[in-house]
Amino acid sequence: MDKDGNALMVDVSGKEISERSATAEGSIRISPRIAAAVREKTTAKGDVLSVAQLAGIMGAKRAPDFIPLCHPLSLTGCRVYLEMSGDDSIRAECTVKTRNRTGVEMEALTGVSVALLTVYDMCKGMDKGMEITGVRLLKKSGGKSGDYDRTGG
Repeated sequence: MDKDGNALMVDVSGKEISERSATAEGSIRISPRIAAAVREKTTAKGDVLSVAQLAGIMGAKRAPDFIPLCHPLSLTGCRVYLEMSGDDSIRAECTVKTRNRTGVEMEALTGVSVALLTVYDMCKGMDKGMEITGVRLLKKSGGKSGDYDRTGG
């Protein structure tokens, strides 16, 4: 905030450019019926995991469009991975990389969130009781604040 209490985008022009990466994860709880349809690719809207993967990448690239004070960054890489976890959930993971003055945690978290929201959208006709859970940063590297690893590794 400025001296008058107004919101502002943090000035990162004095920071060093460095390699930065971040990985986030989250899950969506689904019914066995949805799990079967996702595995068999028989949902009304098509291949859920492939569409959600692409949506997650697109979401990561557009994080500043959703988060007002998030810096627009040129991403050097983005990978979204979705996997079935038994018959009751789908796990998503997003890793984003850049060479910049600020980190990509928000991009990774946005990528996971958009991927999971896409699963919800594609399956809501079968069951609206799905629940998105556990969206969180797993790790980040680079920058002045150093590395972070939720697992301690």
